[in-house]
Amino acid sequence: MRHFHDQLQLLLQKVVMMGDLAEGMIQLAVQALVKRNEALVSVVHGKEHQVNLLQVEVDDLAVKLTALQQPVARDARFLFMASRIGGELERIGDQAINICQNAHLVLAAPPLKAEMPSAGLVDIPIMAEVAQKMVRDSLTAMMNKDVDLANRVLEEDERVDAFRDQVFRSLLTYIMADPGTIQRALSLILIARNLERIGDHATNIGEEVIYWIQGRDVRHGKGLAKSREGQDRP
Repeated sequence: MRHFHDQLQLLLQKVVMMGDLAEGMIQLAVQALVKRNEALVSVVHGKEHQVNLLQVEVDDLAVKLTALQQPVARDARFLFMASRIGGELERIGDQAINICQNAHLVLAAPPLKAEMPSAGLVDIPIMAEVAQKMVRDSLTAMMNKDVDLANRVLEEDERVDAFRDQVFRSLLTYIMADPGTIQRALSLILIARNLERIGDHATNIGEEVIYWIQGRDVRHGKGLAKSREGQDRP
């Protein structure tokens, strides 16, 4: 039994490592855009490789422990949760790669007009900070078994969506005023969409944490996450 719990802790550590890498990928991808530094893209790709390897390790270990130990209750939920969170983190890494690809299209063209950064290059870094924090908080909620924090992650998803809509409206105005900005503006809109998807994945992680701790599936009813926070099920 001691060996089993040591293996559970190892699995948790691997998921946390994936989270740290994925969060770093978001930050570097946005920095590549804002600082016009495509050299950071290769670093993002290197981290993606590590995330992918860790996902395989997480899935393999979760399957092995499930098959050999036949856990029940919270331990069984933890194994399912770890595997699914690993998948969400891998997808977050993919979104960071997408940000790099869209940033390349922005950087390939001359710098945007002085007015245009307020429509994208200002809002997007702020949006990225919110999305990063959602990822970080969802993993902190997992490590601390904190349902309240997991619920706050779910609530932050609306804030990220609002940023996405704001970026879209602002950049659409520039596209209509100057068709020459279409490619760059559309790339920034797609980056906002990538960040919105990262927020969705962080929300999914928060929902998995709630399922692990309380045994409640709130994936299709986020409001349920606010009820019975202090309760647990075996």
